[in-house]
Amino acid sequence: MPFHGLRYDASRSLADVTAPPYDVIDERQRAALATEPMNAVRIDLPVDENGEDRYDVACRVLHEWKNEGVLVTDDVPTFTVYRMTFTDEAGTVRKTTGVIGALELWPPGAGEILPHEQTTKRAKSDRLDMLRSCRANLSAIWGLSLASGLTELLPTDTDPDADWVDPDGVQHTVWTVTDAERNGHIAALVLGAPIVIADGHHRYETSLQYRDERRVTDGPGTAADLTMCYVVELVEDELTVQPIHRLLDGFPAGTDLPTLLGDKFDVTPHEAFGPDAVERLVEAGGLGLVTPEGTFVCTPKDGAFDPDIELDTVRLVEALDGLPDHEVRYQHGVANVVEAVASGDAQAAVLMRPATVPQIQAIAHGGERMPPKTTFFAPKPATGIVFRPLD
Repeated sequence: MPFHGLRYDASRSLADVTAPPYDVIDERQRAALATEPMNAVRIDLPVDENGEDRYDVACRVLHEWKNEGVLVTDDVPTFTVYRMTFTDEAGTVRKTTGVIGALELWPPGAGEILPHEQTTKRAKSDRLDMLRSCRANLSAIWGLSLASGLTELLPTDTDPDADWVDPDGVQHTVWTVTDAERNGHIAALVLGAPIVIADGHHRYETSLQYRDERRVTDGPGTAADLTMCYVVELVEDELTVQPIHRLLDGFPAGTDLPTLLGDKFDVTPHEAFGPDAVERLVEAGGLGLVTPEGTFVCTPKDGAFDPDIELDTVRLVEALDGLPDHEVRYQHGVANVVEAVASGDAQAAVLMRPATVPQIQAIAHGGERMPPKTTFFAPKPATGIVFRPLD
């Protein structure tokens, strides 16, 4: 449903005050963003200031900005239509268009909220402490709607309220929708189909925990019963799904991975992987193995895996299960993976193919979850386009 959004004053450029998601920003980037004193990073990724705890800092700064008119509240409930446009490595222009609204919270898998991926263990206390302190949704989780026609319903044929290009070359375009009738149509369409959680599983679960805390003190029916969500139609034209590769460590010295993986795969030597590695692996129908001794393509042997499961991540988990104890880390980007092995930062690596939109749809509808870090939806929505107060 639409909500009374808290937004930067229209005189400010969103190019200056928005930031990437908190969980992809390193210390150097955070410091650079914070040179703009009103940048959203100061409340979404705060640091201790003059002995003041960072959560208290976020709360104080948020209220200062509201009192000073840096942030203003919508007069009426609104939806925020948001599009990201970029050019991929192959030179193809891609876009993702969706709507930011307030999504009713249900336990994942209950109601019409479908998780699509298992989550890795990560401390959730940080985002929970942020909710407790700021009493606001500072960044939206990302949901994929199975509602057909959602993209066409969004009003992107008018002049936008904001339009800018970030340092990574991604164009961000924003429309604020105040028309109650149109917003009613958008809400009704989204309500009529399940939503798959694409990105932000931990924040969703944290919002559930915070909702339960608020119900103890305030009862049900507060703004905390919902969370801010960026909803995109689950169609290939609106999504760019990238793989997350695996770095392997901890095998005993002398472990021959090509031979060990040969129980499940046909392992064939291959020339060094370049920027087009993922495209080549899709054509070859297999995984890529990178070792200090060489690179290989691993195609599944007939009968080695369940024929109904085509996900690389599922097959790799099964193939690694019987190998000597080891550690698995996650890494984006082919060049980063190759460098990690070449520098000795990892013993070996496996390059994955991306999950497809039909695979995501089928697994979500079936009530199953993909292994952790199967999908990477790109680009990432900026933080600071709109905030959602929970009072």
